[in-house]
Formats: sequence, C-alpha cells, structure tokens
Amino acid sequence: MKSHLRLVMAALIAVVSVSAAQAGPGAVRCGKLIDVRAGQVLSDQAVVFDGSGIITSVAPFSSTILPADMKPIDLSGATCLPGLIDVHTHLTYDPTDSGYKGLGVSVPRATVTGVKNARLTLRAGFTTVRNVGAKGFSDAAVRDGINAGDVEGPRMLVSGPALGITGGHCDENLLAYEFHYTSEGVADGPWAAREKVRENIKYGADVIKICASGGVLSKGDLPGAPQYSPEEMQAIAAEAHKLGRKVAAHAHGTQSIKDAIRAGIDSIEHSSLIDDEGIALAKQRGTFLVFDIYNDDYILSRGEKVGMLPESIEKEKSLGRLQRENFRKAFQAGAKMAFGTDAGVYPHGENARQFAKLVEWGMKPIDAIQAATVNAAELLGWADKVGELSKGHFADLIAVEGDPLIDVKTLENVKFVMKGGVVEKNEVK
Repeated sequence: MKSHLRLVMAALIAVVSVSAAQAGPGAVRCGKLIDVRAGQVLSDQAVVFDGSGIITSVAPFSSTILPADMKPIDLSGATCLPGLIDVHTHLTYDPTDSGYKGLGVSVPRATVTGVKNARLTLRAGFTTVRNVGAKGFSDAAVRDGINAGDVEGPRMLVSGPALGITGGHCDENLLAYEFHYTSEGVADGPWAAREKVRENIKYGADVIKICASGGVLSKGDLPGAPQYSPEEMQAIAAEAHKLGRKVAAHAHGTQSIKDAIRAGIDSIEHSSLIDDEGIALAKQRGTFLVFDIYNDDYILSRGEKVGMLPESIEKEKSLGRLQRENFRKAFQAGAKMAFGTDAGVYPHGENARQFAKLVEWGMKPIDAIQAATVNAAELLGWADKVGELSKGHFADLIAVEGDPLIDVKTLENVKFVMKGGVVEKNEVK
C-alpha cells in the first residue's frame, strides 16, 4: 500500500511540475503595444521572454533577432498591454451568495467557487488580483492551487478573513442571539487586533484587510459610521508592517477614512464619503485610494433579484453617486489611485466594465489603464514584477482588437491572455 501511495504521489508531482513548467522561451509580435508607464503607443514590437516566463527584451520587431527555431506568436493585428490588476476582489464569493443565502455557503464550497472565479478573472485579462476578505482562508487555498499549477487563475495576494469589531461590517449579523456566532476575523481592542494580524499571517495572509467603518451589504450598521478606533488601526498597521504585510481598510465614512490614513493604513477601499481633508491627507501620506464605482450599477439593477437585503439596496441608493463625485474630486486633486472593483458583489469576469465608469467620471483612458497596471503594482509592492511590459517583469500580456486609448470599452473583450509566458486564451483572428 505504501509503495502504491508513493507511486501515486510521484505521478501527481510530475503532473504539477509539467503544468507549472509549461512556459518556455518565446516571443510575441504586437502590432501595437501600450507603454503604460510612458503613456505611449509603440508600433510593431517584439516581447521576448525566457523559459521561466520573464521578459528579456521589448524592442521593435525589425531589430529583434530571434533563434531560428522560435516562431513568435503573431498579434500583429492587435494591441498589446500588460496583464491587468484588480486590487479589490472576492473570488470566493458570488453575488448570489448575498443576504441570508450566504449563511449556507461552507468554506469548502467557497473554495470551489474561488476556483471557478479565478479562471473567469484570468480569462478576462486580469493576471493579478488582491483578494481582500474570504471565509476560512479559502482564498489562500485558491492561491496555493494556482501557484502549484493545479488551478487556472491570476497571481493572487490574499487576506483571509477580514478583521473587524463585534457587530460590525466584518462580523456576521444575520443570525439570532441564541446562535452565539462571531465571525473569525473579529477582534476588539489593540492587543486582540494585533493577535488577529499574527494569526492571519500564520495561516497564509499576504495582506491584512480591516473594516474601519460600516458597510453596504452588512446588516444593522451604517456605511458612514466609524467602527475600528484610531488606536486599534494604529496597532494593526504597526503589527502588519513589522511582519512585512500591507493593510487595506474598508472605509466608506469620512472620519474613518481620515483615521485610517493617520494610522498608517496603506490603502482605503471604497473611499465613498472622503472629504477635502481626507484627500489632502491621502496625498500627503501617499495612501492609495480604491474606488469601486462600477458595482453601484449592479446593486441597484440586480441586487434585489440576487437576494441582497432591502436595507443594503437603500444604503447604496444614498451612497453610489456621492462615491462617484468624490472619486472625481480625488482624481482631479492628484491622489494616488489603484483599480479595484469589489468583484463578487457583481459577477466575476466583468471587472473591466469599471474602466468605462472611470472615464465617465473624469479619467482619460490611459489614466484608467495606469490605475490597473503600474499604480496597482506599486500598491501591491510588486512594481518590479507586474504592471508593465518591460525587461525583468513577468510575461503577463493581454491583447485586444482596437485601441483602448480611444475606446476603453475594448478592454471588456480581451482576445488574448498570457501569464508568465503561458498562453491562457487566444481568440485573436
């Protein structure tokens, strides 16, 4: 029996090794290539990468010398750009898990949902995501499966369970008192919060997610109301930074946003009710703002049908337009911004629909693309790995038909996806 098990394990390891080693030396010929850092479009470029899926050169195709046996992938009729990055996803959630229905979703089931959504997200052109909030470290399981080559999906940074106060947005408030249930991320007080940071990192968290204010899709709280105190957030930020992790704070409320920035939090998620002082603080401290301004459309048009609580829909009605107006103010003021959508509130794979909203509310297409590439990479701490097509970065490349700098909606229909030199999707004509 032991011998049989060893043979099975050896076979599994071989399969994983083959899957993980699919990348080989290669090249892609791009009719157009967007240099996202410079904001320029380059014509007829060759992107060359080595056997580990790392870019070795980006140069005009006419001056690139390739080995005789290397046939480049021909995207000469398409526009290439780096794989996109979404810094606020919930891969292990679906919109249909909203409200009371979500109580029936187990951690194993959430992990299976994450596997499905990881594939959808990758094939939509998002080769890197930051997953901020998941039951039972189900997101860590999906990440590890992707890294092992067992699961198709984007590169992932994960948080595991989000930290929050008793009865707050990151607690579960749908069950009656007699169940005595408290969500796994709840921690009250600075030292309890420090302990929870340590615990999350122990079980695989790459980033710490906290709830600084109330939320929209939770029961019994107000989005603008402060939850974590400044002292608790300072303790969380200090502990996370000491252990090499960044912190993302869910914060709709005006005061909570400012408290989180002053506490040293690295990114403010949602940022809905930010005021001029908060914008100035974010600029001064270099704090990233992440505005999820697409999902308002989904919540108001589909929320009731997928089981969202009536009070959640009412909250969104009072918040959505204000969030968009404040997004425009923050962008015009020059605050740092990264692309994050809250995917899971709406169906995964539709992440790129937010680009059109960013442009509608004040960005140019290149600004929106930079938010989802170089800016997002900086927030993740991966600016040397992802977010642009340049030497030393992963060969994470997507292609579209048309020019997204003219019509940003072309990013909603990605035709080609490569991750680390491996072609994940090719529908280029």
